[in-house]
Order: sequence, then C-alpha cells, then structure tokens
Amino acid sequence: MVSVLMTIYNKEKYLSEAIRSVLDSSFNDFELLLVDDGSVDGSRKIMQEFAAMDSRIRFHFNEQNLGDYHNRNLAASLARGKYIKYLDADDVLYPWTLKVMSEHMERHPMAAYGLDSLEPDLLTPFPLLLDPQQTYNRHYFTAPVFHKAPSSSIIRRDLFFEEGGFSGKRFVGDLEFWMKLSRKHFVLLMPQGMVWARSHEGQESKLIWNDSNIVFQYLLTELAALKHDDCPMARESGSVFIKRVERAMARSAFRSLLIDWQFSTFRQKQLKSGIGFVQMVRILLSSYA
Repeated sequence: MVSVLMTIYNKEKYLSEAIRSVLDSSFNDFELLLVDDGSVDGSRKIMQEFAAMDSRIRFHFNEQNLGDYHNRNLAASLARGKYIKYLDADDVLYPWTLKVMSEHMERHPMAAYGLDSLEPDLLTPFPLLLDPQQTYNRHYFTAPVFHKAPSSSIIRRDLFFEEGGFSGKRFVGDLEFWMKLSRKHFVLLMPQGMVWARSHEGQESKLIWNDSNIVFQYLLTELAALKHDDCPMARESGSVFIKRVERAMARSAFRSLLIDWQFSTFRQKQLKSGIGFVQMVRILLSSYA
C-alpha cells in the first residue's frame, strides 16, 4: 500500500531513529526504501545492518551525488506502493502515521496527494478535501498550504510520475510541485501529528529565510504558478497576488542594491524577475504610495 522513501546524505547521527520509527509503525502494509546519495559517513553501514534484520527494507546506493530532489525522484522510481510517503532521514514517523494517512487517502480517491502539519481549520475538522480553486484560495486568503516539506506529504505514485515528479530545483522543488499538482488535482489536508520534524543546525532549511536569494527563488516559483495558464484562481484574485509577489521581488532586488550594495545580485534578481528596471521602480514606489 505505501512505499516509505527515505533519501539519505550523511545522516548517521539520526538515521537509526528515523528507520526504527518506520519499522515500529502499527500499519504493516509498507516497504521502506533507503536511498543513499553518496554519504561519506557511517550512513551506509547503518542501512545495511537494518536491511539485514528486516525484509521490508530495500536500499540503494548512488554511484554519484544526485542532489536532494533528483534523489527523491530516483527513490520514487524504485517504489512499488500505491502511495509514496517521504520521510527525511532526520525526522520521525509516529506509530499511527501510515495507517491514518493511507486510510484517509483510500476514503478520498479523488485526492492526488495529502499534506499534514498544517494550521487547523477553525470551521471544518480534518481531513479536508479541496479542489484546485479551493486549494489556491485557501493558501492565499486563509492559511498556507504549499509551504510544506516532502516529509509532510503522501502522494499517489501514478500521479507523481504523470506530473513529472520534482523538477530538481534546489530549495523550492516541493513548493513548485505542490502548486503544480494543485492546478489539476484535489489535495487532502490531513490531521496534525503525523511527523515529528527535528530541528538541528545541519538542516538545509535553516538556510532558507537567512538568504535573500533563496527567498527570491520562492517568489519566482509563486509568480510562475500564479501566471500559469492553468492557474485555478479567479483572474481578479490572481492579479492581486501577482502584484503582491512582484512588489516583494522589487523590494528584495532593491534591498540588494541600496542596502547590501550588491549590484550584481540586484541585476540577477531583476533579470530573473522578467520585470524591466523602470517598471520595477514603479512597482517599488507604488508599494509605498
């Protein structure tokens, strides 16, 4: 029923706990795929030891480092389950996670994917099935939906490949894929308490909000989704949020120029945005009008 996909790169400190959390699941119809992306620590030895003890585990070692999202695509290609459930090698599943998530997906066959760890809805209990327009409207008008890591998801394997999997873009690959899936498909918002996400200094996610270039990538990703021909938002609403994203991009670009004194960074942001210099100035000034 479920293929749990754990992509690994130098995670020996946390790996054993992550693997045990899957094996201790109260749900038994699963396989655990461990896919190592060229670790140079003791991760591979730990993988082999666990695989020797439990037949539900399969492992794969990459000959060369593929990078985060390409490795996630590879792991999905090795999966046999109806659903794929990512779990980062430094996170932990609760014993009930696979049972709850798979049962909810089975009861809502229209859902292409499910997300958990979301803000609770004050009017309707989870699970909550949303069509494309409802999903986009919720994200932009009510509470964020798309800013969730792969560990927060469960995805129908057939639709994962039908939609091409992750693009491979670093940092923004999950946001991009959720927004892409939700252009055409339903999402099921799950109850909280499915995954324990560890916080530690070695996390790549720690870099995101401290690096304006990465934040700018998020803005570019959102802008592309909002401008897509198949964006499910009403045109008036979409136009409002396109303008908001463009203002945020203009502020970010001019901050690089006027505060950080980094002309090359400003120029890169301006070119990537596709917004002309004069138009960007107008956008910036209008935001303070």
